[in-house]
Amino acid sequence: MSEVEAEDFAEILRATRSFVRERVMPRENEIMAADEIPADLRAAAAELGLFGYAIPQQWDGLGLDLTQDVELAMELGYTSLALRSMFGTNNGIAGQVLVGYGTDEQRDMWLPRLASGEVVASFALTEPGAGSNPAGLRTRAVRDGQEWVIDGSKRFITNAPIAGLFVVFARTREAEANDPGIAVFLVPADTPGIVVGPHDRKMGQEGAWTADVTFDGVRVPVTALVGGAEQAGYQAAMASLARGRVHVAALAVGTARRALDESVAYAATATQGGTPIGDFQLVQAHLADMYTGVIAGEALVRECARKYQTGEDRRIAPSVAKLFCTEMAGRVADKAVQIHGGTGYIREVPVERIYRDVRLLRLYEGTSEIQRLIIGGGLVRTARQSH
Repeated sequence: MSEVEAEDFAEILRATRSFVRERVMPRENEIMAADEIPADLRAAAAELGLFGYAIPQQWDGLGLDLTQDVELAMELGYTSLALRSMFGTNNGIAGQVLVGYGTDEQRDMWLPRLASGEVVASFALTEPGAGSNPAGLRTRAVRDGQEWVIDGSKRFITNAPIAGLFVVFARTREAEANDPGIAVFLVPADTPGIVVGPHDRKMGQEGAWTADVTFDGVRVPVTALVGGAEQAGYQAAMASLARGRVHVAALAVGTARRALDESVAYAATATQGGTPIGDFQLVQAHLADMYTGVIAGEALVRECARKYQTGEDRRIAPSVAKLFCTEMAGRVADKAVQIHGGTGYIREVPVERIYRDVRLLRLYEGTSEIQRLIIGGGLVRTARQSH
């Protein structure tokens, strides 16, 4: 159950939409050129409560459930995806690991600081040889008295250059049939032995910083073990990733909606031989396909969020949402550039940025290929169990 009444949520949504459209959208090219979110926009996002919208009110968050989260995500997806990336991990995979699996002491220590934006969290899971499938993890943590010693390398870690807290996944024992041997640790960013590389130069999503992170003999107390138990780690990762997939799906829908709106506006006003291009049937066909995808994505995201929230389906439905919506956003962005013609290939035209930004959505939080394996494998297992 959400902690936020419908009337209050409508106000949160209205304020977020106003912030996105009136304050962030006019500065999208500034964000792109500087490869950074301006400090005043970060402060405004914190003031709105966006660093903690999915963190329960008990720890000073807004307390939105996933059905509300996706509505917010569709608004945030309407502008530069770097904005959402700045506080996405606090609310998403890092924050939810703490909410669902942290000890009382861990929650009290970190969640209020995440919710206020005082601390930005990084989810340190991906490695050079372990991405969408965490089973290949090589980072190790070894118990040494009242401490754990962590060694290993992580790659593409969102917010790493500005993080105050790393939620680190490490192997503590050999994997067995029903035990992948992975634990999760809370590691303050100023802990000796952590080296954060320069932020990556990416195809798109400028302003959303990712970097390599190396852990060289990093020592943390036993109290840093999430949930106080090694076994909580992998379960925490899988649960948090599944929730995050529905959120990313909603983000994709918001971005596709923006690409559609830009394209409809362009088609209505741009002319070819004196005729608005929106009068041409082939352009109308592109717009029809785009609109159909956006509407289908909205409905799917809302339904999958509902199923996650009720507990009806927390495994297959999130992957269905992420697979369909991120692939759909890619197709919509491509058609948006096509409708704009040569103009759509020029920097500082919104659909050019969107075209680059959405490509990443099919890769992070589990690639489209991984989602297909989860969906297909899940369907087969369900059928076997019913027989």
